[in-house]
Amino acid sequence: MGKEKVLAINSSPNMGKGNTARILNPFLEGMKGAGAEVDLYYLRKLTIKPCIACLKCWTKTPGKCIIRDDMDELLPKIKDADIIVFATPLYWDGVTGLMKMFMDRMTPLGKPYLEIIDGRSRHPVREGYAHGKLVLVSTCGFFEEINFEPMLDHMKAVATNMRREFAGALLRPNAMSIEPAIHFKVPLDDIFEAAESAGRELMEDGKMAKETLATVGREFFPLEQVVEQANRYFKKILDKVESE
Repeated sequence: MGKEKVLAINSSPNMGKGNTARILNPFLEGMKGAGAEVDLYYLRKLTIKPCIACLKCWTKTPGKCIIRDDMDELLPKIKDADIIVFATPLYWDGVTGLMKMFMDRMTPLGKPYLEIIDGRSRHPVREGYAHGKLVLVSTCGFFEEINFEPMLDHMKAVATNMRREFAGALLRPNAMSIEPAIHFKVPLDDIFEAAESAGRELMEDGKMAKETLATVGREFFPLEQVVEQANRYFKKILDKVESE
């Protein structure tokens, strides 16, 4: 039996230097440590044009988009992946524009016919694509984890559309405070260690423990302090702009 294949898509504009990568990278290391074969792509480095809604991937060239760009490389990776990891910061209660463009271009995975699943109409998935798991890794600047709920609903729907199991999410609210916390030597090692443990658990146990995911998203500054620090930071910047 070969290694399980993991396809990780990081849509953060900050790529490997962003807060999303701070959670994603140890998660992937945990998966590698458990024997997974991991491919990581940064969407900002790729050329992926918008879907033009021509539907020729359904009616003229079934399963193949007429647009030639880096999706030509990613679509076969999606087909082969046992686990797909969508990593994105929270933008306007959802994924980044880069991630949404990538998701729109996955339309060739489906067929134009309709089938009823759990009382809802859905498009069938082409042979070879409907298998495995889907995981979300996301960060946001807001303090409360509830801010991820719209994105979580979206990702669960994506998993349903792809006929994949939604295996859970690593969610890190208050991510903008990570850098100041590191600067002031606030202990955060357990957060990154939990992200790595989540990757190992997923590979070895087929699921991630609730306690592990809770540690990834744990509070490390009180809300009042976060609000005060954020407002002080931005006021300093804007006062400087106004004085120039």
